[in-house]
Amino acid sequence: MKIRPGRGACSTSIAVRDGGAAELGVASTTPITRADAPEDLAEILDHAARQFLVRRSGLTSVMAGYPWFLDWGRDALIAARGYLAMGRVDEVCELAIAFAAREERGTLPNSLAGDAVANRDTSDAPLWLVRVLEELSQTVGWHTLSARAALSGVELKDVLRSICESYLAGTANGIHCDPGSGLVWSPPHFTWMDTNHPAATPREGYPIEIQALWARALDFAARILDEQRFAALAERVRASLQERYWIDDLGWFADCLPAHSGTPAIEASRDESLRPNQLYVVALGLARPAQAQRVVLTTHRELLIPGAVRSVAPRELRSWPWIPGSVPPAGLDPMRPYHGRYEGDEDTSRKLAYHNGTGWTHLMPLWCEALLDAFPDDPRAEHLARATLRTAESELRRGCVGQVAEICDGDFPHTPRGTCAQAWSVTELVRLWKRLAR
Repeated sequence: MKIRPGRGACSTSIAVRDGGAAELGVASTTPITRADAPEDLAEILDHAARQFLVRRSGLTSVMAGYPWFLDWGRDALIAARGYLAMGRVDEVCELAIAFAAREERGTLPNSLAGDAVANRDTSDAPLWLVRVLEELSQTVGWHTLSARAALSGVELKDVLRSICESYLAGTANGIHCDPGSGLVWSPPHFTWMDTNHPAATPREGYPIEIQALWARALDFAARILDEQRFAALAERVRASLQERYWIDDLGWFADCLPAHSGTPAIEASRDESLRPNQLYVVALGLARPAQAQRVVLTTHRELLIPGAVRSVAPRELRSWPWIPGSVPPAGLDPMRPYHGRYEGDEDTSRKLAYHNGTGWTHLMPLWCEALLDAFPDDPRAEHLARATLRTAESELRRGCVGQVAEICDGDFPHTPRGTCAQAWSVTELVRLWKRLAR
């Protein structure tokens, strides 16, 4: 595959420094030209991924997207998994240690930029940090990783314990664990579906991907800290996932258990929206085999589009998907949330569509991962995963050539929208492409 500039190509070159990281505030030194363009898809993706690595205040960080996103904690930590697959272990170690150093009572900053470390309104970033630490420990070994962190004055065991204990006791920003179910309650707008002003996807309650990450974090903490109570709690979370989220007559997991703070999960309602967050349950190994296969097949039919995955299926719901008494913004019917085009005024149109039908490119590789895990050792699954990943090639040829846009319309022709180059969209492609190459 050869990348050639086409109509609408981004005219701005992205500088590449010797180490592969773009330095903020430093003029372009080696701009990318057509003659330098890589030929192979894996090489193209590696080349694209390097453009998001930056140095900020002496630390390695990841720019979420160009031209207007900064470095966000959640995005950087999800992207770190792709960089690890690329073999950029040193950068991922530095990034993980930088965030670990800023952990406070179970919370992480949304950014490493300046005063932004005070913004800690995220329930998934601390759990993604634990996931990155687990994958790093599988690569370099826990003792090597913790020794490296100690050189920077960071005790990773203390960080791991702090996150788990703080979620159990309740964090200062409102995250807490329901004692009965073991599930984590999240304040509104604390997950990646965090659109606000207007609140189009509040997800106040018990979002499903938080539970999947929480169970895996507890498993890892149990092994590293030798705390069997964490292992027992992880089993309770798994049982609660089965009891409260699986909808057998529909064939998928509920996206969230909407509930006010303090409401036990057993008393919460159930958001039956068909959304892609349940793919993390499959990819993180928490779904039963038959469930995993049904989820993959259903999301293939209703969410997967060329190069992306829709954020909600175009179907009417059977029950109210938000907390009781919640008032949706003008123009949004939560019972029919699908908006197929991300266009128009930001507050009255685009924000309503952002997580309600818009296709997200970083989720397409996640669907491929769920496919491979749901149908292990099946060559047909591997063939389909490869073919699905290849749908990103057309995105590499349009817009910002050699990069992948953040989002696209859920409706045909799936026009690219948002930032023209998005870090986790590229790094997730890298991660799954590397997995298929093994």
